[in-house]
Amino acid sequence: MAAKGNAPRCIEHRAYARVGLLGNPSDLYFGRTISFSIGNFWASVRLEPSENLVIRPHPKHDLVSFDSLRHLVCRLQNEGYYGGAGLSGSSAIVCAALNCLLDFYKVRHLVKVQIRPDLILSAERELGIVAGLQDRVAQVYGGLVYMDFSKENIDKLGHGIYIPMDIDLLPPLHLIYAENPSDSGKVHSTVHKRWLDGDQFIISSMEEVAKIALDGHKALTERNNSELAKLMNSNFDLRRKMFGDDVLGALNIQMVATARGVGAAAKFTGSGGAVVVFCSEGPEQVKLLEDACLKAGFVVQPIIVVPSVLTDEDLLMISS
Repeated sequence: MAAKGNAPRCIEHRAYARVGLLGNPSDLYFGRTISFSIGNFWASVRLEPSENLVIRPHPKHDLVSFDSLRHLVCRLQNEGYYGGAGLSGSSAIVCAALNCLLDFYKVRHLVKVQIRPDLILSAERELGIVAGLQDRVAQVYGGLVYMDFSKENIDKLGHGIYIPMDIDLLPPLHLIYAENPSDSGKVHSTVHKRWLDGDQFIISSMEEVAKIALDGHKALTERNNSELAKLMNSNFDLRRKMFGDDVLGALNIQMVATARGVGAAAKFTGSGGAVVVFCSEGPEQVKLLEDACLKAGFVVQPIIVVPSVLTDEDLLMISS
């Protein structure tokens, strides 16, 4: 892509992984969520001048050449975006690319912050990805964000209501993920159809999940950590009732059970592949979690929360 006007010769942006803390997956069902971006994983896109449109894969993370068929099979089984850990890797790539293009064409001020998540999701839908807006909002905004996707807001504004929150409201959290994670892209399918068909159990359960995010906003602002832990556990329990164990996957359920086995609160970060854990009892409980994960063969690490990535220009656009 040739340089445009006085645009820099090389533009690079990162988009960070996200953790759905509360309310997911109700974002796909006119619900509410609370999500935040993390620095443990990210996707980066670099835009360079070129006479032709060339998509250059990363030499390590986007292999297109393999030593053997076994190498290919092992790669597909063990890795993907962020190791396939259910942390919104596909949307992070699109988000980072969008930011590059906004800067290259110098149109950032013309594209409302609130509609950028919809642009990202529309690109993913062309690839057959079934998802809600939560991940894209978290990656566009960065930091900790409360999101209201009520149909009234969507119909009136064309987007949800997205409210940034102070990341210092979050207690220390941990991430668990498996070396051979499930595919988060297929988890929504059955439940979404049942919701569209008017299944009252699914509809009422999704409303309960959405209320968890509303209650969670109150718990976070009041620093009520015991309530936060209860809400995280309730969120997962409702998801399990709706989707069933076969859809969630034994390995995903085992990660949650491992955390709960030491008394910690736990739920999926998204649709499976990784779990967010809150050890409300402190460092001794964290040590128990680490030992339990080591025994079970899971990876566990402290979550690094990323602050808001919005520019001053973006903030001005939101306030206006």
